[in-house]
Amino acid sequence: MVSLKAIATIKSPFCDLKDMPVQPCGAQDTYATIEFEEEYLAGLHDLDGFSHVYLIYYFHKVAEPQLKVVPFNDKTKTPRGVFSTRTPMHPNSIGMSLVELVSVNGNIVTVKGIDILNETPLLDIKPYIPNFDQVRGTVRTGWMQSSSDEVGAMRSDERFVECK
Repeated sequence: MVSLKAIATIKSPFCDLKDMPVQPCGAQDTYATIEFEEEYLAGLHDLDGFSHVYLIYYFHKVAEPQLKVVPFNDKTKTPRGVFSTRTPMHPNSIGMSLVELVSVNGNIVTVKGIDILNETPLLDIKPYIPNFDQVRGTVRTGWMQSSSDEVGAMRSDERFVECK
């Protein structure tokens, strides 16, 4: 088994799992800093040339994964297979958010549009590159039918608040 370790800690204004935005579009004006371990400082070189980055992190407050969940944005409240959702209840508790990169100053990276709990361990950061990441043509979204406004307004509730 591969072991992962945190390379940084995300410092966000969200100190409670309840009533948090459930996707970055629900936190468009929310800033956070990411404090990288000094040993990774050289890896931040050239990152400031990108407008957006993917944050890959560990949901450190998930007590126990679930294979069936009722996602926040499912209007029908139907239990769904966890792999068809973006809930934190996946077996490996890994999260991913696409956020705006504001600045890189030494080992501190500032981002905007954060939907992540304070003190969350960051596993990796990767630049968003439209030529790599943009999907063209027909896109299917499965059960997910919420509009972008509805997704932006959605806040977490007690569903996934179980803490270790």
